[in-house]
Amino acid sequence: MTQRTRNADPDARRSIQSVETGFRLLEALVDAGIPLNLGDLAARAGMSSSRAHPYLVSFTRVGAVQQDDATGRYELGPFALQMGLVSLQRLDPVRLALPHVTRLAGEIGHTLAIAVLGSHGPTMIHISEASYPVHVNMRKGTVMSMRHTATGHVFVAWLPPKVTRHYIDRELGDAAVVTSITPERPDDDALQGLVRDIRRAGLARALGNPLPGIDALSVPVFDHSGNIVLALTSLGPSTLFDASPDGAIATALMRCAGAISSQLGYRGPWPAQESGTP
Repeated sequence: MTQRTRNADPDARRSIQSVETGFRLLEALVDAGIPLNLGDLAARAGMSSSRAHPYLVSFTRVGAVQQDDATGRYELGPFALQMGLVSLQRLDPVRLALPHVTRLAGEIGHTLAIAVLGSHGPTMIHISEASYPVHVNMRKGTVMSMRHTATGHVFVAWLPPKVTRHYIDRELGDAAVVTSITPERPDDDALQGLVRDIRRAGLARALGNPLPGIDALSVPVFDHSGNIVLALTSLGPSTLFDASPDGAIATALMRCAGAISSQLGYRGPWPAQESGTP
């Protein structure tokens, strides 16, 4: 292997093994989310307490880790927290989501879109077209109904109730919003029941409504504080699109949303794992 080839190989670059070993302790603290004693922390990092202790001494000195004087337990230190805050401030959910969405669109072969909450409601900002022609009047900038679309239902399910009410009231009579083929206002009690079902399932479905013959699935993406920041929505003709909540498309969508959420710092359970959600 030539020197140039070795330099081109990321695994062939010089590294400091002790740094990579010590990182396992920091990773264990992040994954745990709670202070840990030396034994538990070392075990989670896959090393002995005697091996872990010198790393923790050094990490404490530089502020990456701190130890509680009363309990002796370790947690992330002020410098590690500062690093995390700087990283979170630089995160752009859409920029992070695009590569994931592009790959997923190629895998499933159906239209896949990203929606954010805009001033008028859930708004499509990126659309990866299906590998087959789909006669759907949806493009960048399309505003989806909070009450009548899978995308809107996802936001309804995970936005604060007061925010949801603002957007629901705002869309009434707004001709720019993609809404239901049945114009009547849905019953609020029925909507709340739907929200509970969506939160339990971890996704929303729309079967032939608001677009006849078109089914859709939509899933939430969360940031580090557990707030919904995006919705991923896939759709296609009812004859070709598997809209079952446990089908291949739904599974792939939730896996993709989970990966993006993880990159954004979300550490909570995925919605389908929650129980007793109001």
